[in-house]
Amino acid sequence: MKNICFKPDGLLLTLIIVFSPCWADGTTANADSRPNIVWISCEDISPNLGCYDDPHAITPHLDRLAAAGVRFDSAFTPAGVCAVVRSSVITGMYAPSIGSQHMRSNIIPPAHVKTLPEMLRAEGYFCTNRSKTDYQFSPTPAMWDRQGSKHQDWRERPDPKQPFFSVINLTVCHESQIRHGEKRHQQVIQQIGKENQRDPDAVAGTLPEYLPDTPATRKNWAWYHDNITLMDKMAGEVLDRLEADGLADNTLVVFWSDHGMGMPRGKRWIYDSGTRIPVIMRWPDHLPADSAREDLVNTVDLAPTMLSVAGIPVPTHMQGRVVIGADRQDEPPYLFFHRDRMDEVYELQRGARDRRWKYIRNYMPERTYAQRIDYMDAMPAMQDWRRLNAEGKLSGGQKNWFAKEKPFEELYDLENDPWELNNLAGTSQYGERLARMRGATEDWQERIGDTGMIPEAVLMDEMKLAGVTPQVSKPVVRIVGGKAAISCQTDGASVVYRCRSAGDGWEDWKLYVKSVDLQKGREIEALGCRIGYRNSQPVRQLDE
Repeated sequence: MKNICFKPDGLLLTLIIVFSPCWADGTTANADSRPNIVWISCEDISPNLGCYDDPHAITPHLDRLAAAGVRFDSAFTPAGVCAVVRSSVITGMYAPSIGSQHMRSNIIPPAHVKTLPEMLRAEGYFCTNRSKTDYQFSPTPAMWDRQGSKHQDWRERPDPKQPFFSVINLTVCHESQIRHGEKRHQQVIQQIGKENQRDPDAVAGTLPEYLPDTPATRKNWAWYHDNITLMDKMAGEVLDRLEADGLADNTLVVFWSDHGMGMPRGKRWIYDSGTRIPVIMRWPDHLPADSAREDLVNTVDLAPTMLSVAGIPVPTHMQGRVVIGADRQDEPPYLFFHRDRMDEVYELQRGARDRRWKYIRNYMPERTYAQRIDYMDAMPAMQDWRRLNAEGKLSGGQKNWFAKEKPFEELYDLENDPWELNNLAGTSQYGERLARMRGATEDWQERIGDTGMIPEAVLMDEMKLAGVTPQVSKPVVRIVGGKAAISCQTDGASVVYRCRSAGDGWEDWKLYVKSVDLQKGREIEALGCRIGYRNSQPVRQLDE
């Protein structure tokens, strides 16, 4: 296993290389040829959409998006919980390779790790996020031109020809919204229409097989579907804005969920119920309409794919693959999964999946699946499941989850056992497959430098020596001949700057990638930043 070294500071100057990406025909990419990119992300849903043949789904806008693009039928997240997955989405790296695998931590990734929006900004993209970040680290000023809820996304770019990357995150289908109370749910129904409200008894036939069929579970399942309909309506509003602005034809739209359903044994787990998600991509004239793909894709693939379609070389440290475009890469033999601390509960699982088989290795087999998590246990369906177990009224797959210990390994035939209830790891006829998937998982751990094998306290202490969050060094600004050059001594740091003239306010922060033209009497302010570090003290200098 490779050594992981986290240095709180360094003595190297930050070197920023500016290049002009080229397309396959040899022409230089520019604002007219590069696609705009819009991500519509949502929270806590599995592929419970009409275009994925869910019989209870009412999702006309996303269904139309799929009809105009590509639906990915084997799309997954590497973990089953939001912030952990988002850290891998925004960096293009598996969370255990940068130390972000434990839910609700605050990490310092290695110095070479940059985020996707910063890399796009460096190549001239206008980058906006509405409004959630939640990456296991705070966003730096280098990441976004606009962040939060009080902006108009791509509409605020200073040049209408400038390509943009806009992320719009829809939270209405989050786990907490399944149990949000009658009053709040009536507001959901008002927005989607009474005619679109699901009957809890009518949806019962598609309940996950591991959940007991109770009135509370049926209600949670119905509300989950109602919330998805509201999310679909909101996604439609985003698509309508693109159309109204005449941007749909040159915009790659990507719809994805941050992990699987926010129901018990879905979210937080690396079973398919927690990691299988809907992914839809529409890019007119570049992706075939009304098509479906069966190849394995992972949200770690999003960052390298976006860079590739924007004509930007993909850094070699990124661990996903390019899934569309001229540089599309081959399907891997396996996708890999991890489960680590979930809020107050410690766990350690690693897994692999091909198109049919799932392998899971339990590093803490002495711990029951059914460890209590306060947030998870607020779900009425979860409370019913625990109550019926205490009353001795469960059997088969519904009872398995409450076993006192877990097996060391799990192996599931997903074609015949989609809910992963019949563990075949102890069956001799599957011994060769078990060994092969075990070996692939261990090779992956070695390849990424799995920091999950390091106790969390030790890992965090290595990131933050003596528990202190380091601060970026002050940048140095040099003005020569009307040009301002900026450098920073902190290893891995980026620099943002802004300018003003006497009597005027400051302009917006810009990412520094090359020397800045500065007219006489103009003042420049620079700020150093790095993921997980405190920002530097600002430095100001006037061109006299």
